[in-house]
Amino acid sequence: MSDMEGMMPQLTLNPEEVKTVEAPSLTLSPEPEAPAAEPEKPEVKPVVIDDSMLTEEEKKVVNEFAKKIDINDSQMILQYGVAAQKSVASFSESALSSVRTKDLGEVGDTLSSLVMELKNFGQEEEEKGFFGFFKKAGNKMEAMKTQYAKAEVNVDKICRELEQHQRVLMKDIAMFDQMYELNLKYYKELTMYIIAGKKRLAEVQSGQLEELRQKAERTGAQEDAQAYNDMVQMCNRFEKKLHDLELTRMVSIQMGPQTRMLQNNDTLMVEKIQSSLVNTIPLWKSQMVLALGLENSRKATAAQAAVTNATNELLRKNADMLKMGTIATAKEAERSIIDIETLQHTNQQLISTLDEVIQIQRDGAQKRKEAEVELGRIEGELRQKLMELRA
Repeated sequence: MSDMEGMMPQLTLNPEEVKTVEAPSLTLSPEPEAPAAEPEKPEVKPVVIDDSMLTEEEKKVVNEFAKKIDINDSQMILQYGVAAQKSVASFSESALSSVRTKDLGEVGDTLSSLVMELKNFGQEEEEKGFFGFFKKAGNKMEAMKTQYAKAEVNVDKICRELEQHQRVLMKDIAMFDQMYELNLKYYKELTMYIIAGKKRLAEVQSGQLEELRQKAERTGAQEDAQAYNDMVQMCNRFEKKLHDLELTRMVSIQMGPQTRMLQNNDTLMVEKIQSSLVNTIPLWKSQMVLALGLENSRKATAAQAAVTNATNELLRKNADMLKMGTIATAKEAERSIIDIETLQHTNQQLISTLDEVIQIQRDGAQKRKEAEVELGRIEGELRQKLMELRA
């Protein structure tokens, strides 16, 4: 129960009250498999940020918090939601910093070294003439044993490196789960800040702001008109602040699937490493042991046909292993870390966001122009009234 309470979104008008949560460190894995092409997407229904996103408990928190918001307090408007924004910014910066400090191809290089070590086994003998080498019955067995021992040492070293990579990746997978939950908390906090702010803004615009407007029209006093204009400006500032929170919320929304994508990449790489350790290496060793056994049989029976068959069998198996390793390496090299559909979607979201920002700016400018005309009209009415009093 205490863990769940720790992940409950926190709303505050003082960013200093929020404790900083240390973001987990990251490690990137090689490219994930490219997913199949997605069918044409239906028309997207815009998401409306309102109470329907919240639980009953969260609605209660938002309603209570909205009552505390004082739009007349310029310092409060400046600091509104900053705690959650700083958390998301710190979260993103920590992830970026970790990406910069990681060797992106380290695991892939280790796997490539393993493939090359297995591929090079017997290469020297092939260059000298594989069948001619078998004619030297006295040296063949010792040469194979020496080469096998040397290759085995290198492969064991690579295996230890792969096991170390596997441990690091498994830790990162667990950290990604923590990161996802943490980002979900930030997203929920931003959503609640936005909903509470919109509630309060709507109340002020329909209540206090309307009363000031009516009073300014009724009295015609300059100070009443100024008070109305000041409130309009404060409402505009708060509305812009809410828009900034919506942009930060979108960043948090995108961090969710991005975190899961990185976690999935690491999971795939752990599985590949595991397959190499439990399948590829034992298979290679068994083939080398088989080759040595065949050589012993050849020497015992002195049958050239057996030697030829063993040699051909070994070459076929090595060729198959080389083919599988090379194909796997080529596939890994050609895989893309992000498919073009994802980039198109992200670009569309960015363009949509920019369009909305431009529209909001245009609307704000239009409202300010209208307010400016209205103020001039009010001042003119006041001046005319003053002239009538003099007459």
